Amino acid sequence: MKSIVVVGAQWGDEGKGKVVDYLAASFDYIARCAGGHNAGHTVIYNDSRFVLQLIPCGILRPGKHAVIGSGVVVDPAALAAELDTLAKSGIDVTGRLHLSNRAHLIFPYHRQMEKAAEAARGAGKIGTTSRGIGPAYEDKMARHGIRVGDLLNSERFREKLERVISEKDAVCRATYGVPLDTAGLAEQYLALGERIRPLIGDSSELINDALDAGKSVLFEGAQGTMLDIDFGTYPFVTSSNAISGGACTGLGVGPTRINAVAGVTKAYTTRVGSGPFPTEMPDLEATELRARGKEYGAVTGRPRRCGWLDLAELRYAVRINGITSLVVTKLDVFDTQKEIQVCTGYRYKGTPLKEMPAAAEDLAEVTPEYRTLPGWQSDTYGVQDAAKLPRAATDYLKFIADFLGVEIGMISTGPERDATIVCAGTELASWI
Repeated sequence: MKSIVVVGAQWGDEGKGKVVDYLAASFDYIARCAGGHNAGHTVIYNDSRFVLQLIPCGILRPGKHAVIGSGVVVDPAALAAELDTLAKSGIDVTGRLHLSNRAHLIFPYHRQMEKAAEAARGAGKIGTTSRGIGPAYEDKMARHGIRVGDLLNSERFREKLERVISEKDAVCRATYGVPLDTAGLAEQYLALGERIRPLIGDSSELINDALDAGKSVLFEGAQGTMLDIDFGTYPFVTSSNAISGGACTGLGVGPTRINAVAGVTKAYTTRVGSGPFPTEMPDLEATELRARGKEYGAVTGRPRRCGWLDLAELRYAVRINGITSLVVTKLDVFDTQKEIQVCTGYRYKGTPLKEMPAAAEDLAEVTPEYRTLPGWQSDTYGVQDAAKLPRAATDYLKFIADFLGVEIGMISTGPERDATIVCAGTELASWI
């Protein structure tokens, strides 16, 4: 049995899509455990750029199975659009794509209410993608959500939807002064349900049966550790568990069935949306790094906030995820950097911190402590052999690994599949 979890070790956007796509060649099943179509996993395949939001990027590998688990919230219209995109590119998902009947559905009223709530927050807005993700999870936890499996019974679906719409419309009118637009919604969703019917089933049974049969499974997270609903910079977080534990709760797989955890980090740090960001660069430096790294959201196009690598944050991520191997992406973005700052700890009101502040307000007030390392000022783009990296780049990576006490098993030197270094002798190398 071979099963590993791939998680983002920062604030998301670490390049998990490429990493999962690369590793997928060595696994039978690739399973998504959380989030919704607010995620954007970018993969370069056959000289084409794919941005997959719901469907695990392992689907691009012929013969591999992709699973959307019960912890994911699903907009069936967004799923249908992704299926159309794949079909136009000649990618057949028949018998290979599986959707949990326990996954909760996103409806247009979720988006409508989220946009209204964000607007009402004014300067205190969270910075959501307004895709309806949060409100769908709210309904799930309030125990009046509607699930994918409900689409298979039209009478039951209509009854549940009518009841929920009545409640939501009253809330929307009272809170925001506008009614919900739900005309034709039941028919639209039931039609979408018929389209995706062949995909729907018990994904937990599917994965556990696969593991029992000796198949290998790659568990794919969404967003990043610091956006986790419990352990991230609350309330500036996503609405699900983005850490490795989410693989268990979002796919119905016991923790004893998972062998290892790979954490993905950029060679620097980025963040999208509001919230504390201790190592954020000044505007000029951030603009230069953003241009070199093409740091814009794959889904929203929003410019990402950029900062130096934060080892205090990564140390926290290693602990709460149980990360056993690190993947460092976008090393090449630092090719022109003369000197590189690395955060090795925080001070709060002059006192060194040994743990990550639980309150976002406290994290916003920390002072990072930096170590300056030399840059390599030479080209690493597309390098596939660790021995061909400049000495300063190797020293930079070694500093990270030594500080965190975790191996670096893979290095990405560009967005293409083959712009990858697998480090010999590491645990990660043994998975491939």
